[in-house]
Amino acid sequence: MTNTLHASPGAAVDHVFAPPVITGTSSKEALDILFHALLDVARRHEPELEVVLHGNANISEFSPELLARALQVQGIWFQLLSIAEQNAAMRRRRHIERNEGRAALGGSFSKILAEAASNGIAAGDIHGLLKDLRIRPTITAHPTEGKRVTVLEKFRRIYLLLRELELPRWTERERNGLMNDLRDQIELVWMTGELHLEKPTVEREVAWGLHFFDETLFEMLPEVLYSLEESLAQYYPDEKFEVPAFFQFGSWIGGDRDGNPYVTASVTRATLQRNALASLHRYRDGVNGLGRMLSLTERSLPVPESFKRELAHLLAESGDAKAIAGRNPGEAFRQFLTCILRKLEATIARNEGRRAPGPDYPSADGLINDLRTLEQGLADSKCDSLATDLVRPVRRMVEIFRFSTVRLDLRENSTRTTKALQALWRQQYGEAKTPPDVEAPEWKAWLLAELAKPRNPERSFDDLPDDARETLETFALVGEMREQLDREAFGAFILSMTRSVPDILGAYLLAKEAGIYLDTAGTEICPLPIVPLFETIDDLRAAPVIMKELLAIPVVRRSTRWQGGVQEVMIGYSDSNKDGGFVASNWELYKAQSKLTLLGKHLGVPIAFFHGRGGSVSRGGAPTARAIAAQPAGSINGRFRTTEQGEVVSFKYANRGTAAYQMELLASSVFEHALKSEREAASLPRAEFDDVLEAFSGASRAAYVKLIQHPDLVTYFGCASPLDEIALLNIGSRPARRFGARSLGDLRAIPWVFAWSQNRHVITGWYGVGSGLQSFLDVRGAQGEMQLKRMFRDSRLFRLILDEVEKTLLMVDLEIARDYASLVPDESVRTNIFRMIEDEYRLTCEMALRVSGDRDLAERFPLFRDRLNERLPTINQVSREQVELLRRFRSEEDEDKREAVKSALLLSINCIAVGFGATG
Repeated sequence: MTNTLHASPGAAVDHVFAPPVITGTSSKEALDILFHALLDVARRHEPELEVVLHGNANISEFSPELLARALQVQGIWFQLLSIAEQNAAMRRRRHIERNEGRAALGGSFSKILAEAASNGIAAGDIHGLLKDLRIRPTITAHPTEGKRVTVLEKFRRIYLLLRELELPRWTERERNGLMNDLRDQIELVWMTGELHLEKPTVEREVAWGLHFFDETLFEMLPEVLYSLEESLAQYYPDEKFEVPAFFQFGSWIGGDRDGNPYVTASVTRATLQRNALASLHRYRDGVNGLGRMLSLTERSLPVPESFKRELAHLLAESGDAKAIAGRNPGEAFRQFLTCILRKLEATIARNEGRRAPGPDYPSADGLINDLRTLEQGLADSKCDSLATDLVRPVRRMVEIFRFSTVRLDLRENSTRTTKALQALWRQQYGEAKTPPDVEAPEWKAWLLAELAKPRNPERSFDDLPDDARETLETFALVGEMREQLDREAFGAFILSMTRSVPDILGAYLLAKEAGIYLDTAGTEICPLPIVPLFETIDDLRAAPVIMKELLAIPVVRRSTRWQGGVQEVMIGYSDSNKDGGFVASNWELYKAQSKLTLLGKHLGVPIAFFHGRGGSVSRGGAPTARAIAAQPAGSINGRFRTTEQGEVVSFKYANRGTAAYQMELLASSVFEHALKSEREAASLPRAEFDDVLEAFSGASRAAYVKLIQHPDLVTYFGCASPLDEIALLNIGSRPARRFGARSLGDLRAIPWVFAWSQNRHVITGWYGVGSGLQSFLDVRGAQGEMQLKRMFRDSRLFRLILDEVEKTLLMVDLEIARDYASLVPDESVRTNIFRMIEDEYRLTCEMALRVSGDRDLAERFPLFRDRLNERLPTINQVSREQVELLRRFRSEEDEDKREAVKSALLLSINCIAVGFGATG
């Protein structure tokens, strides 16, 4: 077998590194440059791999060591290919904006607002939406990112160099210098290696998350707000809009303790401090920059009296007025900035545990107010443009990121919180007594009674078990760090595995016992939002009943009202998919949101949704605009939270132009849904569509459950995929299983999806769809087929499901899947399971095309097909090699040989994941 890594650029061997100039908007020129640079590096270090790059290698004959290098070079090429595609996409967007105007650019505020204005949407509606607009992507440390930070930095440099090479201004000498720099960065990637040699610590995961803020997000997120302001001024010129800091980032890194024993209260404390310092250091840089630029003297322009009074106050507060004024005589604005800078330095020192002379900023509000004063002073001096262009971006940055960079969520599962509560019960009633069963009325009655009692501040937790004490210490951090760092340092407490009202009340009680309620008695208001996470299909179905009962409890209603009057609910895409398959997951999520939205309206407590999505289709990943458009009418209403995991984070936020586009796309899609969804829904036959989806979902789930409940599936899956070997990749601090058991139920959704994509079965994104459609047509015949075709045209949800299924089917390769199945030693297990998958695959392909009316799968997505076709020859070869590596790794007894095989095996896993652009 031969590897066809790259077809045309390397067809003629040329030992002179002279790539073409980038001139067009396609990625071909960029690909040529990157290919030649990689080829040059390969010739320097591993000449034997040149044939791999040219697609002429029989890599199955390579030694394990050389095979590992071949797999590494293939993985590097996939990364370079992605960089070229991002670069080309950015140029296409610029080309559209230049030639057709920004309103022609999909995903822009201009496009949405131009349509809104032309459709007669009143300015009052826009004002109302802006008031409630809240968007928070939340970065998680879920183990789906194989790249180390040092490698991310080098790929970022390659992207920037590629962008520089587009410019026509360079001389031949300067251009050669850029080319050498680009080749050097590729060489550094080659020599660094992408795999983690050891399991990353939580501290390293925190550094990984902050990398994206330092590189792109601190600078580009204020630009998103400015883009909205500019578009509003263009399409509603007679209105003055106040755009709040509606877009902020959340994070789970360092706060997600669900099944991760390495996230402790001390680790969370250190995370919060590190997050705070990241923002404070950035503000210090911004204020320093303003001080260098704003060298305005009173001889050039009069300083307003109001500003002089504010300056006098800051100078007096500093305790060093004479020295500050003497250093910049006659430069009032520089003196003002020096005072700000000194307060920032004192704030940084406080957060680092040092003492510094002079006052600090107790919170971000003080810094925001001082920057507003500076803006107003410049504006009153008739320097409006300096206020807007120089000071305002810094102030906006502080409003968005405050003194915390992100809003850190805490997450724990209900099993752990219940154990902590049972420890409190035993402390109260004695170790000899057994707590009531958590499902018994007595348990709920005890929780309600404890919530109503005044808190005993003398209560000690020293005699509690370590786990219970650790849980309470984590809650106690909330009050302490909100006071010390920032009132918005925390986002919410996410309770995973929520099954009942008592589960949620238990979290309220732990927060009370930890002393974070606003009132001393601890009976009135919990300032930390408690957010239930409904993950499985049964949980999603129970959610409306649970939330109705919960929101009738006074302490919950009071707390929700204080927190802004909105109750947040998190819904899980991953576990619902693992539980019921792709169609049932999407439909049950849709139904749960619809019912909870209506419940919120009925109770007068709006319910906002936190979408627990992953990068792959199987875990809720889908094109941003279309995924949001497919949500139930009225369910978003301007409030949107979603998880951003692993490789999705680096894809979206590693480069500034892409980051700005992705953030505006998310925000504009939320904006559009709020403006249009209920109007659209009114024109569709909702009852008919719901009836079809209910029937389709039920039949699809039945087929899926029949597979996953097959007694031999666990055996088949473990043997016919690299499930256990994925854990050796060291791509996350968290274990693959929540409680360490070996059951399918305890296996986390990420390795479940990851392993099925590696072995090219990819059942998590399509299995059961064919049977579901066939069953529906068997019952409803020609009329049913007409209904499906009408829904394919008019139902955003049904269309999204079918579109993503077709894309996923293109990733399946039954011949390669059969090779993986050969790893199952029991022939009857291998034959029975594979036959089920093979039959369902063929049926799903047939049914999908029957509904869409197309001749080929995903022919509606030519760019997707082109990108996949560019990668598939290499991915297919690596998949076949992985089968043999798994066979050798599992049978090898010599430790040194096994280690060599392991290195190549892990690189093959990484290479396939990078090639597909998703892991879990």
